Amino acid sequence: MSVSAIKRDTGITVLLDGKRVSKCHLRLETYGTLDELNSFLGMARAVIRDKTIKKILFTIQNHFFIIGSDLALSGRNRGILKGEISQKEVDWLVELTRDFRTLVKPNPKFIIYGATLISGILDVARAVSRRTERQVARMKSKRMLTNFKILEYLNCLSDLLYFIARYEEKKAKVKPRHPTYNLSIQDRDHSAFGWEEAQLHAAYFKHVKHK
Repeated sequence: MSVSAIKRDTGITVLLDGKRVSKCHLRLETYGTLDELNSFLGMARAVIRDKTIKKILFTIQNHFFIIGSDLALSGRNRGILKGEISQKEVDWLVELTRDFRTLVKPNPKFIIYGATLISGILDVARAVSRRTERQVARMKSKRMLTNFKILEYLNCLSDLLYFIARYEEKKAKVKPRHPTYNLSIQDRDHSAFGWEEAQLHAAYFKHVKHK
């Protein structure tokens, strides 16, 4: 991504093929969200120690630049693209998802995210991946999407990120917590707090109790 020169912003930008559009255009919103997803994957890759997963995330980040270029192309001049996502990349994600699912044998229940730092970042990335997928689906519904494999890719990607997150929790020997669907305040144990923290903790629960 290039850095814009310092100049007056008119709210208009240029797509890959030279077409000028508003910055609130769906096409920009979509590849902008893809860039957000790319950033979160970069954050995850920076803190993950597993070399294989690092390589997987790095490969996906490279794929994002191919996808982003495709989404930034409004016309039919596809010859300017340096590559296209195909069934090969989709199958690669499907195979990886199957492998990680076998490794973690996930519980079908919903989980509360944030068991570890790494899994928490990956779950944020998964949520952004879903949002990107929804925006690409909107583009498809408006006949703005040329390569439908992009939609399939993003659909598979969110599943893969979910299972990698659960795999990281398993390696950390942390069991994911599940929603209790109970409105009472959870975890009233003060033993893990210092004296001042315990006072604040107790005051919080007292406030909730009498609210």
